Amino acid sequence: MLDNNIKNQLKSHFESLTQPVELLIALDDSKKSAEVESLANDLASLSDKFTVVTNPDTSARRPSMVVHSPVKNTHITFAGVPMGHEFTSLVLALLHTGGHASKAKSEDIEQIQSLDQELNFEIYISLSCQTCPQVVQALNTMAATNSKIKATMIDGALFQEEVEERNILAVPAVYLNGEPFSQGALSLTDILNKVDSKGAARQAAALSEKDEFDVLVVGGGPAGASAAIYSARKGLNTGIVAERFGGQVADTLAIENFISVKATEGPKLVAQLEEHVKEYDVDVMHNQRAAGLERVNNKYEITLENGATLKAKSLVLATGARWREMNVPGEQEYRGHGVAYCPHCDGPLFKGKPVAVIGGGNSGIEAAIDLANIVEHVTVLEFADTLRADEVLIRKANSLNNITIIKNAQTTEVLGDGKKVTGLTYTDRVTGDSKALTLAGIFVQIGLIPNTEWLKISDLELSKFGEILVDAKGATSLPGVYGAGDATNTPFKQIIIAMGSGATASLGAFDYLIRNSEESEQDKTAA
Repeated sequence: MLDNNIKNQLKSHFESLTQPVELLIALDDSKKSAEVESLANDLASLSDKFTVVTNPDTSARRPSMVVHSPVKNTHITFAGVPMGHEFTSLVLALLHTGGHASKAKSEDIEQIQSLDQELNFEIYISLSCQTCPQVVQALNTMAATNSKIKATMIDGALFQEEVEERNILAVPAVYLNGEPFSQGALSLTDILNKVDSKGAARQAAALSEKDEFDVLVVGGGPAGASAAIYSARKGLNTGIVAERFGGQVADTLAIENFISVKATEGPKLVAQLEEHVKEYDVDVMHNQRAAGLERVNNKYEITLENGATLKAKSLVLATGARWREMNVPGEQEYRGHGVAYCPHCDGPLFKGKPVAVIGGGNSGIEAAIDLANIVEHVTVLEFADTLRADEVLIRKANSLNNITIIKNAQTTEVLGDGKKVTGLTYTDRVTGDSKALTLAGIFVQIGLIPNTEWLKISDLELSKFGEILVDAKGATSLPGVYGAGDATNTPFKQIIIAMGSGATASLGAFDYLIRNSEESEQDKTAA
């Protein structure tokens, strides 16, 4: 199951284990069960701390493997074969169960240990989903820390009956004690705040007590990371406050236009960005969404959704962008129930079924090509009379017999049966005729919208599209406030451009602080 290179790497990692780990396997006669058994035996051969045992629970999902600590009586279950993006989740579960310390923040570990209720989490994933491991690993950390908490990863493509019974059409989908808990990206802090009502209040109080920053970066994508590094290298007291480190990049599968790197993946690049930021003295505040900006005595206060207030002499706003929505009837009702925005994450849930992709740009045509390998048929609907994608992508799409491209198509409504998507209607913009498609899923790929709604109540000048207006130095209409990345009016939304704009904005803020400091000293002398 595992090649020798991986075995050698794992054997080195497992040398740090101090406690025994039982691998409880539940199998049937399927090929996937044989893979689980082979994987368990391979792992057991790498450390004398591992023992493979037949799971005594007759109701266990099959195939599955429980990583169990007989010392702490903790349970982390993998229903399916935890390979692909989830292999790291398995390795971390083994390490943490075997006594290797978690890298979670000490305050999070203490909060997990203090939870006194039985929590049984089930996480439905797809092995191609890049967002899922973050959620799985967060819940596994909780389960490895507190025996009252159990976490079960479930491969939705393998357990289709459960997926259909629970009407799961987007991953990651989390259930707690049998009831829906969350859908989509979720951090450890997010989870703790949801299950521990007092946690958010404690966190807000701690944030409000922080000292004033020289530069506060709002946003943790490529632009924000770049700005923070440049600021910290100048010796400035620098902070990053971000809802999710990495932003949109974390959901990007293939990156092949990042100069000097032939090819990489979004999560890998995000991990490298965060590691680079941590090389410097930067205060990174995860899982926090900005809600307001106010200028007070020539300085700035950022209010967060949890009520905390952060103070800074200057700001770099790098809040990025998100997928643009169709804004048609039925879209919100069936979001996560057939309406999706990440083909890599949710595509496997529509195996053998007809789907549509809305949008004929690069992202839309790439999505159609990817989905064509999984689903029965893909219909691409493009509003304009021509496709905006690169010619090489268009040729590839046209070469696949299960992709149909319809131009001059205006989507008018998402149709459903009250539980999930059943189709859509669109208008032929040439003839004016209304037409319908029978579908199981709809993947929306029509561009980005800046995350700047929270700034509309401030005095900051925005474009008619909601973008932060910046000059060549990244300066905005407010002194000491700079903008960077996809949230600004920069014409091209690319990772490498966002990084450059983050550096520019940070240098602009540094220049502002120097000049502002000199003026303040002159005022004091004159007085």
